Amino acid sequence: MEWTTIESDPGVFTELIQKMGVKGVQVEELWSLDQLKELSPVYGLVFLFKWKKETERRQAAPDAGHVFFAKQVITNACATQAILSILLNCPELDLGSELSNFREFVADFDPTMKGLAISNSDVIRSVHNSFAPAHSLLPDDDKDDERGGDAYHFISYVPVAGQLFELDGLQEGPIALCECSSSDWLDRVGPHISARIERYAASEIRFNLMALVGNRVELYGSRLAEAEERRQALLAVAAEAQQGQDSDAAAAAQAQLLDVEAEISSLHEALAAEQTKHRSWHEENVRRKHNYVPFIFNLLKLMAQRGELGPLIERARKPSTTTGNNAMST
Repeated sequence: MEWTTIESDPGVFTELIQKMGVKGVQVEELWSLDQLKELSPVYGLVFLFKWKKETERRQAAPDAGHVFFAKQVITNACATQAILSILLNCPELDLGSELSNFREFVADFDPTMKGLAISNSDVIRSVHNSFAPAHSLLPDDDKDDERGGDAYHFISYVPVAGQLFELDGLQEGPIALCECSSSDWLDRVGPHISARIERYAASEIRFNLMALVGNRVELYGSRLAEAEERRQALLAVAAEAQQGQDSDAAAAAQAQLLDVEAEISSLHEALAAEQTKHRSWHEENVRRKHNYVPFIFNLLKLMAQRGELGPLIERARKPSTTTGNNAMST
């Protein structure tokens, strides 16, 4: 069974991750590296760029057996493989039974065999293919093909055991970029991404950077619950201080209460915005997968039966009356 092309979209990738059984992770599109600090925890980055054949092979890290790395052996699954390269290198994540068993099963495989194992995984393939767009009215002539001029490629950046790695399925192995820690790897990855962009900047401006981060709905919900607990504790302290006629303690508790109330209000807003975004992602995914062809066919058929289609076609064939008026003379 083939792997189909899916859209590069954070909503698609977030639901894809969830359908594979992973808990507590979502994907965020980045417009600036400065956003990363606001999105903690960040588990890894996925960088999309227009692929160009490189004559120079980069040196793979010699002692990187502890890093999950799979060669890209299938087409149309580059994004899913880049996401897996991050998920399977994060032991702190709840991967669910399917991916946990998969990671254990392929632990001793070489990179090529790991890539083949991904391609032969019915679970991963079926989840990936479930996000394929519905049948198009036009043939898909824009296939991702590394031999073509418009192929796009995904690579991952992820910290593993004190080192920052670039994971590119077209390379022979993981590329060790520098030493890092869990607290400073986001600062260290920036120059490497900027350098890669500069390599193509003269001829290409289409880049995309996404981050695998903690689920924001769960994160804000947890913070909100903690803030509510602090609020209740402060209310008790303030009441006790008032009963004991300790005006200083009561004033201090009231001041802290104001801060907590402001935090709770801010978290409610952030949580509501995130919930709205997730609902929008889900609705868009439903639309992406829905097949509108029968509806369009029957609509056109009904319009033709009513004699309404012909006039619309004729009107569409006529040149726009504003074209000549708006044309610039030279």
